[in-house]
Amino acid sequence: MSLKNIKTIAKYALGLLFLALLVYAFIPEAEEVDLETVRRGDVEIVLEAEGKTRIRDIYTVSAPIDGRMMRIESEPGDMVRAGETVIANMTPADPTFLDKRSETQARADVQGAEAVKWQASTQVDRARAELNFAEAEYRRNEELFKNGNVSIARLEEAELQLKMRQAELRASEADLQVAESQLAAARARLVQPGQVEDAAEKDSHDHLCQVCVHAPVDGKVLRIMHKSEGVIAMGTALAEIGDPTNLEIVVDMLSRDAVKVRPGDRALIRRWGGVEEINARVRLVEPSGFTKISALGVEEQRVNVILDFVDPPEKWQSLGDAFRVEVGVIVDRAENVLTVPVSALFRDNEKWSVFVFADGRAELRPVKVGRKNDLQAEILDGVKEGERVIVHPGNAIADDVRVKERKL
Repeated sequence: MSLKNIKTIAKYALGLLFLALLVYAFIPEAEEVDLETVRRGDVEIVLEAEGKTRIRDIYTVSAPIDGRMMRIESEPGDMVRAGETVIANMTPADPTFLDKRSETQARADVQGAEAVKWQASTQVDRARAELNFAEAEYRRNEELFKNGNVSIARLEEAELQLKMRQAELRASEADLQVAESQLAAARARLVQPGQVEDAAEKDSHDHLCQVCVHAPVDGKVLRIMHKSEGVIAMGTALAEIGDPTNLEIVVDMLSRDAVKVRPGDRALIRRWGGVEEINARVRLVEPSGFTKISALGVEEQRVNVILDFVDPPEKWQSLGDAFRVEVGVIVDRAENVLTVPVSALFRDNEKWSVFVFADGRAELRPVKVGRKNDLQAEILDGVKEGERVIVHPGNAIADDVRVKERKL
């Protein structure tokens, strides 16, 4: 082969190489994508909501009378015993102040009561004197009857007079007691606030428990609503008592979510402050809802869902009354089904679809989706176990586009 032919062949070879490099330069580069494997697993449908703990039975201790309450010495957290621990010590309320007219009338009533008492006392003295005479007369007639100087009729008449005088004395003594009671009542109406008739009585007011308000149940003091000494009205709430180990959870859910919840559904208590999640179970979905204004000012219909703890108290004993928790109620569950990440799903022509990684290219594949939560979706048809799908596909990904797995 001549030198001229060799040069010609070399020129053609260089031209072909340049053309190949030019074509390669315009070939689009494979898109980097994240891949996930289609595998079998469990899909749980969980309704998330906020809730709070509450003691099942809270007892409010109230004032039984109008009166002055001494300062409550108990503090929140103190243990109490039913019928033994004194929550509050009260004394009856002082009388109201009398105006001039009322005081004048009350003093007149006292004077009238004193006169009635004096009259009743006089009647007692008279009845006692007549009784003494009747007794002496009876004894004289009895001696005369024994000697045969008077008849039996005269003796019986003397005995009758004696019994009548005894009855009159008892009646007059009863009238005296009534008069004394009326006088005491009239004098009581003159008592002004702060007046105490007797120093010993004053000491008893200050130191003895006149009206003791006891704890109704065993438990702990939860709140003190009225601690300081003062005059209070009957029915005033003084304290709340309950058993902190008898807790339940109240979750207010949107009504459209609450209709999916059934008693017995399993729930998980999350982000409550502890390390581990707490297991709970739905006990009741209240039959009546209520209106609540959301943070955005929107009216929402909500329903209370009541949960009971399943785990032992040792796991959640640090929780107390009205503590905030986050709850996930499991309303549905599919076990051992094909699953893909929700981030791999998208809508194509109103159908759910995914991109399957096949021989370095993206293959558009319509799928049939079953249960779905925030992370995973159940696939009923369209992909097989072990295939790999593209998650978070961007706008550059299309059917038959070259792709490669992104290296971490």
